[in-house]
Amino acid sequence: MTLPTGKIPIDILKEIVFRNLGATRSEIALGPSAGIDGAVINVGDVSLISSMDPITGAVDRIGWLAVNVNANDVATFGCEPKFLLSCIMLPEKSTRATVESITKQMGTAAEELGIAIVGGHCETTPRLKTPIVVCCAIGITEKNNYVTAAGAKQGDKLILTKSAGIEGTAILASDRQTQLRKALDKNVLKNAGQFQRRISIVKDALTAFRTGGVHAMHDPTEGGVAGAIHEMADASNLGVKILRKKIRVEPETAKICEFYQIDPLQLIASGSLLIAADPTTAEKIAETLRRNTIHAEIIGEFLPSPEKRLLIHENGKTKALARPKTDQLWQALKRSPTN
Repeated sequence: MTLPTGKIPIDILKEIVFRNLGATRSEIALGPSAGIDGAVINVGDVSLISSMDPITGAVDRIGWLAVNVNANDVATFGCEPKFLLSCIMLPEKSTRATVESITKQMGTAAEELGIAIVGGHCETTPRLKTPIVVCCAIGITEKNNYVTAAGAKQGDKLILTKSAGIEGTAILASDRQTQLRKALDKNVLKNAGQFQRRISIVKDALTAFRTGGVHAMHDPTEGGVAGAIHEMADASNLGVKILRKKIRVEPETAKICEFYQIDPLQLIASGSLLIAADPTTAEKIAETLRRNTIHAEIIGEFLPSPEKRLLIHENGKTKALARPKTDQLWQALKRSPTN
């Protein structure tokens, strides 16, 4: 079986990866689980929240993205990210300037978030075509004072911050600028490139968690908003009903997706946050986010049956919510940069 580009299928994750996890340790409060992007380790009266992610589909701003994407995963637990380790792998014939560019990006991003970079590794890797940066972010919270993506409850409202496809929009506007310049207005392309500034959800997550009533949070990455909704529902063993008209798609994202003929709901979406909230507090959370200049909408609710994953379109038609086989970014990047 040949694996698809991007995340490996969930069945392989469960049947192979999760069966090879080494020793059992009593300190582990939460280990590897489908749809949950971090681990919880109890140490005395505190819990350590850790998460690891690579950046593989981007070239420009790769260091900045690596810090923010990993910080996001820790923040979805309602925990402030504080420490970071990194592994930087560079193509052969990389230069001192490449190392400086990536590490400066990482240093700036970490400083903005109050994160200390405490270690890692950097190498030139044979046969590698583009840089890869893998990071592990760590946060500290009071013991058991956190939420996970598996905490959604039947009847919870689902809130989405910002918009769909944020990271994918930024990546394509940067890495396929020459190609898109032929089809998009220069101001649209310029605005799309600035979407990278929206990628952090640390403020979103901490604001929501501190408001109260949050049962679960998850940040859409590979597979976009649609994939993340499925991951959250999988982890919580629930179904979900989504109103398509409530999912914000910025004009720049819509134009880029139209050019590549891809679905914005399945485009890598770091920068937005999914929040499962008690129905009595959901509107308060959304309003608090808006007061903090973070766009937020209630886009649906969780259903009791895990088999029901519904997307209600603007015309009222109900269809199954698509489960992405691979992120739409890869489809766009496969298109020749010269066409």
